[in-house]
Amino acid sequence: MIIKVLGTGCKKCEKTEANVREAVKELGIDATIEKVEDVQGIMSYGVMATPALVIDEQVKVKGKVPSVEDIKKML
Repeated sequence: MIIKVLGTGCKKCEKTEANVREAVKELGIDATIEKVEDVQGIMSYGVMATPALVIDEQVKVKGKVPSVEDIKKML
């Protein structure tokens, strides 16, 4: 499983990444977590509002910080 956090490094983006790492840890799943910070990379997903969350190349969240529980449900 590949999880990507799209964002330019703002506080909300950092919180999203932290929530993703916590959800993966709590579920005990094997996942690669990547951070996409360049604007071209973010826009390649059609995302105009960050933070955004991409799981296995599908955009799941954009423009808000998902909670740990929300992320666990998506995984």
